[in-house]
Amino acid sequence: MMRYLQATRSLVRTLEADKMLVIKWYIDGAHAVHHDMKGHTGAVMTMGKGSVYSSSSKQKINTMSSTKTELIGVNDKMGQILWTKYFLEAQGYNVPTVLFQDNKSTMLLEKHGRSSSTKRTRHINIRYFFITDCIQREGLSVEYCPTDDMLGDFGTKPLQGKKFFDFRRQLLNED
Repeated sequence: MMRYLQATRSLVRTLEADKMLVIKWYIDGAHAVHHDMKGHTGAVMTMGKGSVYSSSSKQKINTMSSTKTELIGVNDKMGQILWTKYFLEAQGYNVPTVLFQDNKSTMLLEKHGRSSSTKRTRHINIRYFFITDCIQREGLSVEYCPTDDMLGDFGTKPLQGKKFFDFRRQLLNED
């Protein structure tokens, strides 16, 4: 770690807002990756180029599926998503917020809540349908992001080679 930090001292992060002025959140979950089988959440927020906010954290509870791991990851970050939205609104900016996900089952649960629940997901605690409520009330949108483009992976898995350097370039806004 120290060698990497020493070798990359000259890297700088630059931020650019794109013309569309959209808050983009990339949130990903890695299922059962810790020794106690808990999941891990990675989140990146951008408003164009470069990462404005990023986090990587171990989830507090065990889950039965990758769908639920991703749902819990979004729920854990929903406070930060809403805070960012409200902060910008208080400054006079009404900026749309888009949540990018790479798990289509999770996206269905987030968008439709209990109505898209099946026998395998009926056990999901009602508090996770807070996400559905936020999407409907706050005007958040959820869009699919292919796994290869999911910036949240940077905080959930050890990336190597080309993918590591591609994601680092995007997060730091290097040309």
